[in-house]
Amino acid sequence: MSETIEQKCLSKGVKLTDQRRIIAQVMSQSSDHPDVDELYIRVSKIDPKISIATVYRTVKLFEESGILTKHEFKGGKARYEELNEGHHDHLIDVKSGEIIEFVDEEIEELQKKVAEKYGYTLVDHKLELYGVKKKS
Repeated sequence: MSETIEQKCLSKGVKLTDQRRIIAQVMSQSSDHPDVDELYIRVSKIDPKISIATVYRTVKLFEESGILTKHEFKGGKARYEELNEGHHDHLIDVKSGEIIEFVDEEIEELQKKVAEKYGYTLVDHKLELYGVKKKS
């Protein structure tokens, strides 16, 4: 079982106030990639005293501590997700904003081959695909 954001904060020495703890719990339970405004709405339902400024500061702290990662997908606000060891790519629906995480071994191999073709060893990459859902 993977560590929660709260556990990662504790292991990295990030002090958890009650408000930070709520933000960590909400992020850990998120199955999407919320922006700060979406996260604020979710934590406000638990504790209406949490300000948007607190959410911004906490997200920044978690990002700087290597707990969250920030994505700046085309045409939208910065979105956040828990920084995990496992690699995945993203498919973003440009109309709805839905984000699908995926891993495709063929794409992974092709990227390595492209790097080798140009005389490089691939050390990292980020793949973002943008599309529109087909009508069924």
